[in-house]
Amino acid sequence: MTLDDIDTPAVLIDLDRVEANLARAQSYADAHGLRLRPHVKTHKLPRFARAQLALGAIGITAQKLGEAEAMADGGLTDIFLPYNIIGPAKLARLAALAERVTLSVTCDNATVLAGYAATFTAPKKPLTVLVECDTGANRCGVQTPEEALALAQAIAAAPGLRFGGLMTYPPRDGEAATDAWLTAARALLTEAGLPPPVISAGGSPGLYRAHLVTVATEHRPGTYIYSDRMQVAFGLGSWDDCAMTVLATVVSRPTETRAILDSGSKALSADLCPLPGHGRITAYPDAVITGLSEEHGHVDLSACPDRPAVGERVRVIPNHACVVTNLFDRVHLIRGTVVQELASITSRGKLA
Repeated sequence: MTLDDIDTPAVLIDLDRVEANLARAQSYADAHGLRLRPHVKTHKLPRFARAQLALGAIGITAQKLGEAEAMADGGLTDIFLPYNIIGPAKLARLAALAERVTLSVTCDNATVLAGYAATFTAPKKPLTVLVECDTGANRCGVQTPEEALALAQAIAAAPGLRFGGLMTYPPRDGEAATDAWLTAARALLTEAGLPPPVISAGGSPGLYRAHLVTVATEHRPGTYIYSDRMQVAFGLGSWDDCAMTVLATVVSRPTETRAILDSGSKALSADLCPLPGHGRITAYPDAVITGLSEEHGHVDLSACPDRPAVGERVRVIPNHACVVTNLFDRVHLIRGTVVQELASITSRGKLA
């Protein structure tokens, strides 16, 4: 099968670019004595998770319990789940997953901690729990190093839990502030007799500045495997590093300066990024995908010296690769114009 045999819209993954992205990141981490625990939310493919481990990653990160279960089904055995798990049904699933793999989780409040402590009660096989810290991204996380210490002490006091360290999703370009926050927390914990075994930071935009968070022991990049238009806008590599494209067909040219693609919000996602529009058409970089309805991509061609014809097939670098992965059942793994494999996205839709 070649690209000409693929019906549209479809997702193409360039294996040469994937392998280069993975190798570059692992080399950087090795050079700085930093452990990689890649996030699988971008690719959702056990085969790529195994490739990351083969290069030297210490384990994987999965954002949701269903995603972690799918990875365990795919043979992955060391999984970090940095998300508050709440409710009897999810806690029962968490306990079952902990019987299958080496598992660690996070917590940022007493309610979540109480659920973990009630579910995991065996001191001989404790659940490892890290304290999530808000170092400026304004998402989840305790707000001060003092709160991190108090929560760590509560974790350590629970018979079936083990304090595993600190975790943060840092703000973009916030390495200095993140390092100061985590350094202060580590000092408090160490003074209290609870030195954090792991200090986990993450994110692809700051991947090649991760060494500036000097206190961190591991980093959790996700999008770096494919990159996307958002990552390029943030400074992570160039267009030549973008391994994911959506193959689309021009289905209409209502006016001289407007084209319609067969790929709308159900194929490209509606996420925005610092660059205008909803994706980069590789053959027509001056075109702007100005809007998306469900099945239509609206393209402004007014700045293009050359313009596509009806029936022409184009490749679009999406704004956000992770969302696109979750919109398709499978992806085409390619080298050049040849399809090497049609891979099923095993953790697609695993949002619970």
